[in-house]
Amino acid sequence: MEDRQTTATGDKIRIERIYDTSAQTIWRLWTAAEGIQSWWAPDGFTVKVVKLDLKPRGELVYTMTATGPEQITFMRGAGMPLTTESRKTFTEVVEPRRIAYLSLVDFVPDHEPYEFLTVVDLEQIGERTKVVMTVDRMHDEVWTGRLVAGRENELENLRSVIAAAH
Repeated sequence: MEDRQTTATGDKIRIERIYDTSAQTIWRLWTAAEGIQSWWAPDGFTVKVVKLDLKPRGELVYTMTATGPEQITFMRGAGMPLTTESRKTFTEVVEPRRIAYLSLVDFVPDHEPYEFLTVVDLEQIGERTKVVMTVDRMHDEVWTGRLVAGRENELENLRSVIAAAH
């Protein structure tokens, strides 16, 4: 079984990872402020959870700050602030199997705000857990590529946090 896979079909991106831990452990890392802050940000960024109301129609609000030199240069070059606030509204919360949320995209220069859906399914397979993240494409291929690269990087950060705990 492949530990890493990313596929694109139509308007969805599917990112699969298999981790050497329980679905409950991944659930805690995905749904508690300390867990989110430990892995959520791509390399060169930090995340600080401001609000977490884990229920359908509840919100996750966090700030993401560029801290790495390349990321700071990119953000400045794109005309974006170094710290942005992100909002996600939960649409499904089924412990420890599924979490789904709408992400508000209001940070893209010269583009109207919109939302896109992310669904994360966790499947316990013996001692391991398969994570399948299905994400809507963003408004164009450049931003969709950035989204996928960021999510893949974050999922590798999750792998590192899990490995460090074992």
